[in-house]
Parts: sequence; structure tokens; C-alpha cells
Amino acid sequence: MISVAIDGPAGAGKSTISRRLADCLGFLHVDTGALYRTIGLYALRRGIPTKDCAAVTALLPEVKIDLAFTGEGQRVLLLGEDVSEAIRSPEASMAASDVSAIPEVRAFLLELQRDLAREHDVIMDGRDIGTVVLPQATVKIFLTASPEARARRRFLEQQKKGMEESYEEVLEDIRQRDYNDSHRAAAPMRQAEDAWRCDTSELDFEQSVSVIAEHIREQIGNAEKEG
Repeated sequence: MISVAIDGPAGAGKSTISRRLADCLGFLHVDTGALYRTIGLYALRRGIPTKDCAAVTALLPEVKIDLAFTGEGQRVLLLGEDVSEAIRSPEASMAASDVSAIPEVRAFLLELQRDLAREHDVIMDGRDIGTVVLPQATVKIFLTASPEARARRRFLEQQKKGMEESYEEVLEDIRQRDYNDSHRAAAPMRQAEDAWRCDTSELDFEQSVSVIAEHIREQIGNAEKEG
């Protein structure tokens, strides 16, 4: 099986770009951030502080997450409920950052992610795919952009959805997520030593997809020659 690991900070476009790449290459797209958002959402619904490691860990036996892959992409089911839209709120975003710092949460989700890569050709995006989840991935990419570029894109997305956060609030959220994700004790976000760094600050969506797809095809070709 071929696995492509795409890591990077919040708002870098990992999920939307990975989804298009998966369509182009005929791979399964796995948005691992959605899994952490789902646990964060469950904790919020239960009234549990998302920074409370013991309380969140105690919730895990109750959590059942299923992924459904449809023509519209990955859908996330929490105890049978499709929460694919609910997990995209700013509150769920910050909750995901909190719970992803808890080692027990990461261990809880690790095998689910690895099982998908064993069974399918995948493009998997997240924060620690190339470093922890799939350290032997066929292709590793660290996708990034400046905080200002990422905030601008997310602000425009939220405006289309009717959300009322200001650009300044979105930028602060991005910077806080960056700090939290790179400073957590459990699997902090960092670029794998053998990952290709792609900065899309000056690229639009189609240009980003084109550049990354070319790199993936080249790396897969090299791996097949070596194999």
C-alpha cells in the first residue's frame, strides 16, 4: 500500500488540498484532525474541561468514532451521529488542540489511523503523521504558510459560513494553535527530517494542488524503482 503523510499547522489547507489530491490519485483521504475534533466536541457536550487530562481520558471508553467515505469525502460519526459539520466550529477547533495534547487520546486514535493505512492507499493529513503515525510513509510532506496567509484564508471561509469572528480573532486563534501544537509534550507538531517542505503562502489552491501532486507522483515513481 502507498501512504502519503501530510503534516502542518492549523489553517495550512491540509484537508482541502489532501481531499483534492486523493481524488486526483485515486487514494483514500483520511483527515485525522477530524478525529481529535470529535473527541473535543464530545468533551464539550459533556461539560468536561478539555484541558483536564484525567476527565477527558475517563470519557474515552464511551466514545465510538466511525469514518464513512462517500462521494463527498470523509464523514465522521460520533456514536452514530454525523458530526462532520459540528466539529468545524471555532470551539471544536480549540477543544481539538487541547485534547490532542493528551497522550491517552493520541494512543486511543493511533491504531484506527494505522489500520486505514494498512488497508488502503491513503493520503493522511494531521500534525504528526510523518513523525509518529506513519513514520514509514511512502511520501512525507510538511505543508505550511505564514500565519497571516492562513488566517486570511480561514477568515474568508468562515465569512462564507456566516461566522462572525474578526480577522484579528482568527489570526490570534491560528497563532495560539501553532504554539499549543508545537509545544505539547505528546507528539508535538514538527517537520519530519525526511519530509518535503511546501510553503503555499504565495500560491492559490489550484497551484498548491498541482505542485504537490507532481511531487507525490515523482516520489511514488522513485519508490517503485527502488522497490
